[in-house]
Amino acid sequence: MSDDLSDVAADSSHYKPPEKKSIDEILKNTDGCDESLGKYKGFLLDATDPANMYDPEDPRSVILVNISLLVDTQPKISIDLNSTVRMDDIVFRIKEGAQYQLQLNFFVQREIVTGLKYIHKVYKHGIPVDKDSFMIGSYAPKKDLQRYATPPEDAPSGMINRGKYKVKSRITDDYGHDWLTWVWHLEIAKDW
Repeated sequence: MSDDLSDVAADSSHYKPPEKKSIDEILKNTDGCDESLGKYKGFLLDATDPANMYDPEDPRSVILVNISLLVDTQPKISIDLNSTVRMDDIVFRIKEGAQYQLQLNFFVQREIVTGLKYIHKVYKHGIPVDKDSFMIGSYAPKKDLQRYATPPEDAPSGMINRGKYKVKSRITDDYGHDWLTWVWHLEIAKDW
């Protein structure tokens, strides 16, 4: 599946990610008496304490916990990724022409994550109809839940655009880590 999404991620033409440094490397680096850097290092040291992690047993640095569909006129629809639901079974149904956003809720722990991005490719009847890459940002580890919502989009309208769309999604970063890859479905209907 990553092959389907790799061409979307490559769209960031001339961007060069910063040199990857672990928190240990940052903490060991002596930069003189820079007070703000000292505070930042203290924050990082506190963030690597297992008591301050979302899930100390989970070796991942990025843990996606739920996905929500935010639709302008309807209550939020959420899928808890800690449940037993199969990702392929996820179907979000929305009315044609409705404005919607996808919201990702996640934790960052253990290491700094730079250039986190959400990539998706949309198919109808097996034919690619849309592809996008959204920059989520860079995050230092902390116990707080992080949220990202894609920019608002209007669902297509008209009989020809109604139906089920298959969406292949991936969360990745500047260094090509595949934090999560999943498939879900978006159904565009005449009515709710």
